[in-house]
Amino acid sequence: MSKKRIAIVANTTWNIYNFRLNIIRKLLDENYEVFVIAPLDEYIEYKEKFPGVKHIPLKNLNRNNTNPLKDLQLIMELKRIYNEIRPDVILHYTHKPNIYGGIAAKLNKIKSIAVVTGLGYAFIHKGWLNTFTKKLYSLVGKYHSKIIFENQDDLKYFIEEKLIRADKGIAIKGCGVDTAIYLPYLNGKKEEKVYFTFLGRLLYDKGIVEFVEAARQIKSEIKDVEFWVLGELDAENPSRVEKKELLGWIEDGIIVYQGFQKDVRPYIAKSDCIVLPSYREGMPRIILEAMSMAKPVITTRTAGCRETVIENISGYLVNVEDVEDLVKAMKEMINIGNEKRVEMGKAGRELAIKEFNSEKIAQALFEIIAVN
Repeated sequence: MSKKRIAIVANTTWNIYNFRLNIIRKLLDENYEVFVIAPLDEYIEYKEKFPGVKHIPLKNLNRNNTNPLKDLQLIMELKRIYNEIRPDVILHYTHKPNIYGGIAAKLNKIKSIAVVTGLGYAFIHKGWLNTFTKKLYSLVGKYHSKIIFENQDDLKYFIEEKLIRADKGIAIKGCGVDTAIYLPYLNGKKEEKVYFTFLGRLLYDKGIVEFVEAARQIKSEIKDVEFWVLGELDAENPSRVEKKELLGWIEDGIIVYQGFQKDVRPYIAKSDCIVLPSYREGMPRIILEAMSMAKPVITTRTAGCRETVIENISGYLVNVEDVEDLVKAMKEMINIGNEKRVEMGKAGRELAIKEFNSEKIAQALFEIIAVN
């Protein structure tokens, strides 16, 4: 009996390395022949773990390009690749593969599934890009046998905006977190200083400015507190923080900038609370990682984020773009003391194992693939 073939398409190999290894492992265990189609970058090292996976580099995918001729080249490139490998099903991730890969799959008469990993800049901000992206999804939605969302709010939004039929959509709980890798680490510290950490790309949409402004206010009142920022500047994203602004925050002593770190676990381990004041997420991976490592979290009452927290039990939820609410939650996290923070972290760890374990998420995703 021949193996079933599946192609997994994403906008970067970084995306594959960080978020898709659990489903690749599951598909290989289920005797699928797996092809990965994504632009080549340093994260191709994932192939060391999965030598049986065939990686096909994409040359015409630029996630922030808005040139229609380039998008047409991407469609033709994907059409050619799909025709050459003839998979039984294609699993698309992120907007451009979902849209243009959906068209290419339709042209080749190959079954396709789209995964909306978060709505991102195109949906958060009103304007021509928002209108154009929604129009494209409403056109290509019918080309996919299923469209998977990483939270209930995004699914509801697509249905209410009539971008997809209700029976086409389904929500799962993100991409999962490996609770065997992100393990609890009680730092056993005796010092009184409290460490708050922001991890993520330095984008306004991630709430980095609210984090910094909250840090500024708290540091003016409370001595034993420190604010860490880990993440890289994203030069291609319209919501990016400029280097000059970041340097200003560092020079003013508001934050300690730890740069981009491939392995964030040592920094989570040394933190007392992980903070992500994002405007909207698919399912915030960094919050799941923090929970898995038994750290309390503060995030926003918005799509994706609100599904990760049991309020006042594993962390706090604050209003989007509300510095004063964030300051209030951070002060509460300081005032409850280390013993209570540890207790909240343990509750988060239990939730991560129960709801967000990567193997459980991979199983849920595989079950959708197997019947579509």
